[in-house]
Amino acid sequence: MEEDFCMSGDSEEEEESDYYSPDRDEESLDGLENDDTRAQWNPSKASSSKVITKESLLAAQREDLRRVMDLLSVREHHARTLLIHYRWDVEKLIAVYVEKGKSCLFAAAGVTLVELSDPESSFTVMCIICMDDIPAKDVTKMDCGHSFCNNCWTEHFVVKINEGQSKRIRCMAHKCNAICDEAIIRKLVSIKHPDLAEKFDRFLLESYIEDNKMVKWCPSVPHCGNAIRVENDEYCEVECSCGLQFCFSCLSETHSPCSCLMWELWTKKCRDESETVNWMTVHTKPCPKCHKPVEKNGGCNLVACICGQPFCWLCGGATGRDHTWSHIANHSCGRYKEDSEKNAERAKRDLYRYMHYHNRHKAHTDSFKQESRLKETIKEKVSSLEARDSNLRDFTWVMNGLYRLFRSRRALSYSYPFAFYMFSDELFKDEMTNGKREIKQHLFEDQQQQLESNVEKLSKFLEEPFDEYAEEQVMQIRMQVINLSVITDNLCKKMYECIENDLLGSLQFSIHTIAPYQSKGIEKAEELSVGWSSQAPYNDKCQKAADQFNGDVIDISQASASGTSEESPQVSRKRPRKGSSTGSLFDLNLPAEVHHRIDS
Repeated sequence: MEEDFCMSGDSEEEEESDYYSPDRDEESLDGLENDDTRAQWNPSKASSSKVITKESLLAAQREDLRRVMDLLSVREHHARTLLIHYRWDVEKLIAVYVEKGKSCLFAAAGVTLVELSDPESSFTVMCIICMDDIPAKDVTKMDCGHSFCNNCWTEHFVVKINEGQSKRIRCMAHKCNAICDEAIIRKLVSIKHPDLAEKFDRFLLESYIEDNKMVKWCPSVPHCGNAIRVENDEYCEVECSCGLQFCFSCLSETHSPCSCLMWELWTKKCRDESETVNWMTVHTKPCPKCHKPVEKNGGCNLVACICGQPFCWLCGGATGRDHTWSHIANHSCGRYKEDSEKNAERAKRDLYRYMHYHNRHKAHTDSFKQESRLKETIKEKVSSLEARDSNLRDFTWVMNGLYRLFRSRRALSYSYPFAFYMFSDELFKDEMTNGKREIKQHLFEDQQQQLESNVEKLSKFLEEPFDEYAEEQVMQIRMQVINLSVITDNLCKKMYECIENDLLGSLQFSIHTIAPYQSKGIEKAEELSVGWSSQAPYNDKCQKAADQFNGDVIDISQASASGTSEESPQVSRKRPRKGSSTGSLFDLNLPAEVHHRIDS
């Protein structure tokens, strides 16, 4: 049981007391995106994100199916058709049902409920697809009332499954939008193509992840086989049970307070050669003969390329070799050329600005990696202090301060790419006047500098050899670490409030949403419980597909073969305020797709 090191009157220590527990000592600190910033969560509060493993995928799907079946009194395949159409957003489905009624809800999703009478087996029926007279026992009628021979139905189903449309196979009748009964599809296809029937069941099973904006595959490489389901907000940062921390919205590394678009642009900018080109524009000039870039390494303005061509450094024009310190023979370039000068100055200014933000982002990232090694050193220091005959018995403040340092350092690191785009013309040219942009930039940089100053102080105290100090000095460092931990936490909160309210919240033409600040670190998703399934509808074929799914080889580099017929582009949206009921009515974003290969 965790001991409480603080006294009753020390409120600041009480605020920090739940940050660390000794059982976390075995966790790793490898890499910025896998930093050990897990907090000691309040056990009375359930995690808002769940890990869906291969074993719990079927149970997770049944949970939503049961809700819809109970609400609308429909069969399982109708409930699945409705949920796939609304991308497994039960709240949106209910909202449409309340607003427009059951008939509109069913019509939009292709669900048709018609009382069907079984044809008498003594009659024959002409199939309008193959134009043959077929015994009534070999004819199948769908919920929409259209009937065709089993052979035509089977061929239709096989084509659709192979085309990746197995989740929403429509009736063959002209202009009929009804979705075919999955039980009939499974029955007819399994007769001649049992492998396709298994593929069909697997696609239905995986649709819960691939068509659900609140569930996404963990982007770990190699893939851990898990998916993450978030309960409230898709714009968040989560940690899978495999240890990987990532942005749930864009599936890249955690990058808050950068928006997903900002981080995508920043990584591309750092990765491509755009800044190399800028450097070459500033520091080199092309040879007028071979056009290779030439860098000047002396004071004379007559330079020569390796191809032998001399040219004037000032204007770039080809010249002869005769010259003095003040004049090149038969050459004059004293006239001002506005365009070329402006382009060079602009390139130089952009390069210096980029280097300013890049260097600081990299410096804090490097500091984080160096500070990650402090954990083992601090453990040794704590062990040394515990071995002393001293009144000090609790040292959780040390690890609490270390984890606070990690969280604050990471937020500070990503604040520089945010500032690079927030206060440039690349994304928000028409959002702010130059004067307004300058005021907001000064406001943000003031908060950024305060945070940076206190983070460095916290880092300094944690690196002190306090295991060699007297008890009074250790007590002083203890109070400094506790105070700075609280201060940096508050400064991080204020910086995020400034970003969300004063900067991004005031935008009129652009919408950028960032993951909220988590004072106790990125939340670790809990595994989804599967013990409730005794009341759920059960299907042996679906269970077989789940068992098959357990043995799949997952290749996250390819798109899913299952596809979807109603894909729409992702739309960035602001996070709704707490208590707002409009969040569930937003357009649904497509989840990340993962292709699963079945080993034959």
